[in-house]
Amino acid sequence: MIESVFILSTLALSIGLVLGYAAIKFKVKGNPLVDQIDAILPQTQCGQCNYPGCRPYAEAIANGEAPINQCPPGGQEGVDELAAFLGVETLTLNEENGETQPDHVVYIDEQVCIGCTLCIQACPVDAIVGASKVMTTVIAIECTGCDLCIPVCPVDCIHVLEVEPTLSTYLPDVAEISHA
Repeated sequence: MIESVFILSTLALSIGLVLGYAAIKFKVKGNPLVDQIDAILPQTQCGQCNYPGCRPYAEAIANGEAPINQCPPGGQEGVDELAAFLGVETLTLNEENGETQPDHVVYIDEQVCIGCTLCIQACPVDAIVGASKVMTTVIAIECTGCDLCIPVCPVDCIHVLEVEPTLSTYLPDVAEISHA
């Protein structure tokens, strides 16, 4: 009886070691080209490029399925950076996908908000918090300015607020450190 337990335990340990080694040795890694393209994109997840987010658009560019000029939030600078990185000819920003807008976030007029939560559902980065029949609000530091929440609001309580580029805008922790 003890011999059987010992044999089965040894067999289970051996198989576990083989599987652990195989998991490490044959691990499928993501495409580093996609990672680098995705890092260049603005991460607004707005869908203006006709892809559901920046990562799928980066995958399409890496696979040669999409041109590099479909991202209005990245602007012409983003197109130029992608062209330089990929070593291809730069293109002008495709205006059919929208126009480049200044950096901005949205805010909710809490006096008008009815708590319908449609904006929460539309936000691709979870920058809006609240609950049904309760006031909702925007976490400004998380808002990417994609504006997907604006058209779904039935009472037009969501407004755009332009963001002035400052050191704290780009490095939010610097403002906290300087006040400490």
